[in-house]
Parts: sequence; structure tokens; C-alpha cells
Amino acid sequence: MSSTANGKNGTWRNWGGNVSARPAREVAPASVDELAAAVRRAAEDGLRVKAVGTGHSFTSIAATDGLLIRPHLLTGIRRIDRENMTVTVEAGTPLKRLNVALAREGLSLTNMGDIMEQTVSGATSTGTHGTGRDSASIAAQIKGLELVTADGSVLTCSEKENPDVFAAARIGLGALGVVTALTLAVEPVFLLTAREEPMPFDRVLADFEELWAENEHFEFYWFPHTGSTNTKRNNRSAGPERPVPQVRGWIEDELLSNGVFQVANWVGRAVPATIPAIAQVSSKALSARTYTDIPYKVFTSPRRVRFVEMEYAVPRAAVTDALRELRTMVDRSGLRVSFPVEVRTAPADDITLSTASGRDTAYIAVHMFRGTPYQRYFTAAERIFTAHEGRPHWGKIHTRDAEYLSGVYPRFGGFTALRDRLDPDRRFQNDYLRRVLGA
Repeated sequence: MSSTANGKNGTWRNWGGNVSARPAREVAPASVDELAAAVRRAAEDGLRVKAVGTGHSFTSIAATDGLLIRPHLLTGIRRIDRENMTVTVEAGTPLKRLNVALAREGLSLTNMGDIMEQTVSGATSTGTHGTGRDSASIAAQIKGLELVTADGSVLTCSEKENPDVFAAARIGLGALGVVTALTLAVEPVFLLTAREEPMPFDRVLADFEELWAENEHFEFYWFPHTGSTNTKRNNRSAGPERPVPQVRGWIEDELLSNGVFQVANWVGRAVPATIPAIAQVSSKALSARTYTDIPYKVFTSPRRVRFVEMEYAVPRAAVTDALRELRTMVDRSGLRVSFPVEVRTAPADDITLSTASGRDTAYIAVHMFRGTPYQRYFTAAERIFTAHEGRPHWGKIHTRDAEYLSGVYPRFGGFTALRDRLDPDRRFQNDYLRRVLGA
């Protein structure tokens, strides 16, 4: 099941509606052997190759005019290893299906992002993450992976087997090959208590280190044009389970967070002058609430209002300065921003091109309603983020190139050297990879 509109004449479009491509041909392999054969055949025909998930990236990372591989037949759990507490899953499995299947087995991932529409390989290959003091991105939970490389051979990688490939391919941007399966660390399912409450922007910034240190998962949303934020603290709990009551959950998650918010954005797009007033109302619409549930019901939420997004990872120590600069910029610019700014954190990890590679990280994400001009806002925000040595999310809008990225990723050269070895003919190249990795 793909959220990608497959338009007329074989046009592929992403979820945000800002990227489209016309592949020469499409395949939906039902096995790793079929996928490897399709890659070999593409090489014979001189076609470039791209695997595409559900199109949740806002960059053209999955776009190709060559062979488009759709992974929707490569889904499901291959095996559960309770001794080593891992699950091996086919690359095309949507996260939401994985979460439900694991819960049925009494298992869970340790941490996850807030959208669960993506395929597991699409999410990990672009560095999708949630928020966590001690637990990192989904890719950081990978214990092994299977990769079809440019010559059609199948590599299995882990810390023991092909460790150099493993270090890079967990967030491989689709540049090293096509991921066909992932082995993820899991743990017995647990309960999280979520505390959501409004808090003044200035107080969140003043107490940021404390809020981060005292909570396993802390994040907040700031509404531009207001001094208000909505904070969310998720911590493990001994129970009992106290889910959000169905009616209240529908009112808050569907009506307010999606329905009313959609209408507010329509009004804001038509009459931008109304946005600051709408923002004041939006920032107060969601009242405080506390609930306890299994992880995926706490970490993830439905996102039905379509938007475009830019997100940068900055050193955690720089986040409050960057946010103050962002507020000043919005106030002085005359911009009208109807979407909240999302702030999350991650501990340092050891993945070559992870946005948190080698440094404790905070993420700042800016969004605009789909169909509104976003360039001026994103350009001004990007200027602030890059001044703090920011690293852009691989699947979200940014203008950085290989020259910039090689300066903010200490092991950038190691990744490109590995790519030279695994894909010397650039079978998996596209315009986006040419820009971010160099030719």
C-alpha cells in the first residue's frame, strides 16, 4: 500500500507533492532473487536504478528516470529471534504494520519517529528518527542488513560481517545498493506515560537542558508568532495502561490536530494576514493531557494535513541559540508561518552519515502547508542552521551540496570511497545523490 499517487502516464509523485519523476520502467519484485535480476537487467540496458518506499521524503532522493523498484511485495517478518532479541523484516514492510505485528508478539522497537507510514528501509535509509535522551534513530537499532549491490550480488552486513559496509549502509541514502531486509533490535513491549502540556517558549528555552536530562523522550512544538509551545514528555511506566479515551482521542488527534488544523491552514493560505491570530488559537487548542500506552501508540500520530518540511540537526548545545535566532528572524521578516516548529533530540551514534554521527544532537524542523510558498522561510531558516554547522535531514528539503556536507561529516570521505567500490558505474545515482555526494 503506497501513499504515493501514481499519476497519469507512469508519473511517480512523493507524498508532499513537490517531487515527481517519470521512470522508464517499474518493477515490483516478489523476492530478493527477482530484485537482483532486475538490477542486472537494468545494467545491461544502461538504466539507473532507484528503490522507492512510500514517497515520504521531500527531497528527490527516490526520483529516477531509469528503473523504479517498488518494494510492496517484499514485506513481512522473516524471523523473530527471542534469544538475541532481534526481528528480521523485509525492506518494504511499512512501519505501521511492523509495529502492530511486533506488539502482537509482545515486542517493540525502543524508539521510533512520529510518522509510521514509511517503509522500514525508506525510513532507515534517510535517517528517520524520533526523540530520545539515550535512544537514537531507527537506523541505530539495526543489527544486520541485506543489500543488493550494483552487480546484482547480495551482501549480508553486520558488525561482524562486512562491518565497513554496515557502518555506512544503515543510512545509505540508496547510494550503496538496494536494501532488501533489515534485522532490528527489539525488546519486550513496555508502557510509556506521555505528558503533553503547554509551556511558554522562553521557559522551555531556559530549562531545555533540564527538560532533556529529566525525560527519556522530550520534544516540543513552538507556534511562530506566539510565545507558546506544546511540550511532550514520554517516560517508561510500570502502568497501568491508561490510553486516551476514544472520543477525546478523536477530538484531539483527528478534529483538532488534523481537521481544524487543515481548515486553519486553508484560511491561512488564502489570507496570510490571518495567520498570527490563527496561531494564537492553535497554540491554545490542545489542552494538557496524560496517558499511558504501548510505545507505537505514544510515539506516533496521524499526519493527514499535507506539508513540506526542512529539518536540520545541530549540536545539542547550540539549539537554544538557534531557536532564538529563528524567532527573531520570523518576527522581523514579515513571514506568515502557520505550522509549528518541532524540536527533538538524539544521542551521538556511530553511523557514517547519520545526522547524529559523533555528536549529541538536537533537531529543528520547519514546515509549511502544502501549496504555500516556502522558499523564503526555508532559506532564512537554513542560513541560521548552517551557521551552527547544521546537518540537513536527507529526506527533507535543503540546498546543501557535497562540498558543504564533507565539512560537517567527519567520515564523509569514507562513505564516498565505499560507494566508489560498491557502485563504480553509479548505477544508483540520481540528481540528488550527485548533489549531496558529488559526482
